[in-house]
Amino acid sequence: MSAGSVSPRRADARRNHEAILAAAATSLSATGEVSFNAIAKQAGVGVGTVYRHFPTPASLILAVYEREVDHIVDAVADLLAEQTPEAAFRMWIRDHLAHYMMTKRGLAEALQRISATSEESDSLPASAFDRIRCGLADLLRANVEAGNVREDTEVETVVRCLFGLFHLDPRGDWQSDVAKLTDVVWRGIRAD
Repeated sequence: MSAGSVSPRRADARRNHEAILAAAATSLSATGEVSFNAIAKQAGVGVGTVYRHFPTPASLILAVYEREVDHIVDAVADLLAEQTPEAAFRMWIRDHLAHYMMTKRGLAEALQRISATSEESDSLPASAFDRIRCGLADLLRANVEAGNVREDTEVETVVRCLFGLFHLDPRGDWQSDVAKLTDVVWRGIRAD
């Protein structure tokens, strides 16, 4: 094996880890429940493999949550590289933040359950929220630099405005409601 190469076992372990997280995310989104047997079957691994990667349901739920937050935050750089700052702001809210909130209700319920019973959950939701706030700050900074948004726009104020997303009905026309909410927020922070 050459220097810097990855052993097949380690690559296999990473693939298994990701397959388990993807299967768990699907299960949590659909049912809000964690069944190691069902997740193992969907991921194409043995149940022992699931337990080796995630010894408790809480550790699996938290890992899924962290993975989902990573997807939301990582999208910021990609959007800013491919879109205008205004389009990146709007797309991030609609296609990433709101989409996550509307489709991951089961995960949110699972997080609430474990937060009452698991010490493992104490810091992750807060740190995840901080990472989302940093992603939003990057979007706002790009829009300030482009002259789209007032320089005095505070991330915390925009976050408070976006809390309206929590009140949308995932069974309704939430995409239209997200567009309306985003327009209101945009008009409030737009540079004159």
